[in-house]
Amino acid sequence: MNMATSLTCRRSTDRACSKGFIAAALLLIISLAPQAALCKKSHLRVVTDGNWQEILEGEWMIEFFAPWCPACQQLQPVWNEFAEWAEDMGVNIAKVDVTEEPGLSGRFIITALPTIYHCKDGVFRRYQGARTKDDFLSFVDEKKWQDIEPVSSWFGPSSFLMNTMSALFKLSMFIRHCHNYITEQIGIPVWGSYAIFALATLFSGLVLGLILVFIADCVFPSRRFAPPGHYQKKQALEQARLIKRLEDEQEADGEEEDEDECEEERGREVWRKNHHGGHQEVEDWEGQSQEDLLPRRERLEAEEESSHEALRRRMPAAQEEDT
Repeated sequence: MNMATSLTCRRSTDRACSKGFIAAALLLIISLAPQAALCKKSHLRVVTDGNWQEILEGEWMIEFFAPWCPACQQLQPVWNEFAEWAEDMGVNIAKVDVTEEPGLSGRFIITALPTIYHCKDGVFRRYQGARTKDDFLSFVDEKKWQDIEPVSSWFGPSSFLMNTMSALFKLSMFIRHCHNYITEQIGIPVWGSYAIFALATLFSGLVLGLILVFIADCVFPSRRFAPPGHYQKKQALEQARLIKRLEDEQEADGEEEDEDECEEERGREVWRKNHHGGHQEVEDWEGQSQEDLLPRRERLEAEEESSHEALRRRMPAAQEEDT
């Protein structure tokens, strides 16, 4: 009887030990499963507002998603599988949660979810192809991104415009958090929160206007607050500019008058030469003696007499022909 009782106790003890061992093994497996999953996802990098400048070097594929987006939830398993090939292809696979990083959402102008960007050494291109693992692999491996026009430098994430957009998105998220805190934690009604923000906006506008007026008075002081001698110096400068302009105009007019005088002088010289030449011919003609002129007159008279005799001879011949 005692032996049977001891065997029963031993069997129950063995069963309890085996059950405890199985339970411990299950607990160990359950505890290691998340760690294994995390190790498997280590290839997928998370980009935040603090480390986003790392994507400006090397080759990256970046997904912008939101946890509440159904399309993003559908894409997430495919994106995780694609991230497993990151080390083999030499490309960095990353993701950005726009609900946690509003600054990056404004910096990249995310208007639809999910949005995928390809980046190569700071040059960004938007991926618009099919969303399968094979398409992602061929897009990177075959360098299909070269056929896509890159984002303009004006709209690049490092530009001044996009930095401003990032600041505005951060400000909007800060205002939203403040609104939620005022309405949920403090218990102020929604209209009260709106009134507070309206007063804050009005006050900030007044302060900004005063600052701008102060800057304007410093840069362009009025007559009342201008330092002594300011306007005298200003008028002296204006007079100096006016005198300089008048002198330049006078110099230009003087040059034109000199040119006109030169042209007139040239015309006078030409006229003088021509006039002097005519007088010289007359003087040469008058200077000839009467002895030189007599032979010329005799020749002229002889020529006239010969012409008269020829006419006289022709007249009788013409009369005979008529009869």
